[in-house]
Amino acid sequence: MIVFISGGAKNGKSTIAQDLTVQLSAGGTHYYVATMIPADEEDNERIRRHIEDRDGLGFETIEVGRNILSCLETADCGGTFMLDSVTALLLNELFPDPLCPEMDVESARRCGNDVVTFAQSVKNAVIVSDFIYSDAARYDKVTETYRKCLADIDRKLAAASDVVIEVAAGNMILHKGELPG
Repeated sequence: MIVFISGGAKNGKSTIAQDLTVQLSAGGTHYYVATMIPADEEDNERIRRHIEDRDGLGFETIEVGRNILSCLETADCGGTFMLDSVTALLLNELFPDPLCPEMDVESARRCGNDVVTFAQSVKNAVIVSDFIYSDAARYDKVTETYRKCLADIDRKLAAASDVVIEVAAGNMILHKGELPG
């Protein structure tokens, strides 16, 4: 089963995803695929908070900042995977060198296909992304490219998913499929 969860930042998506991952694993192996490469203390604090939130839930953590398919080389594809988040993974792929402002749009396109392939290669996947592309504001070229790439990936994931959930202010809105159990 593939579950895609999207919504605004700090809306409770990760907590909902953790609960669904544990439920889908039915006591089996479940992985937390962490994609953030921290750039500052705020990122480090977010990572600490996520580690605390999943403490005691039995997750095996796999850190994969780029090339999402590489985690399949070391993990059991028969397990249940929570990927948190597509947003951070895309950032890492689009800007592989933090000191160089050049965007790698080709890697970003590959990232979208790889995330779908990843989700289809495992028993269960719960994938988290941020809904950052629907406002009417106009941004600089770099930001617009990032938003467009994320929207493209999210559309692919929604199409490939059995369940699509939007989280708004901690509330789940089911757009496709049925929740397990």
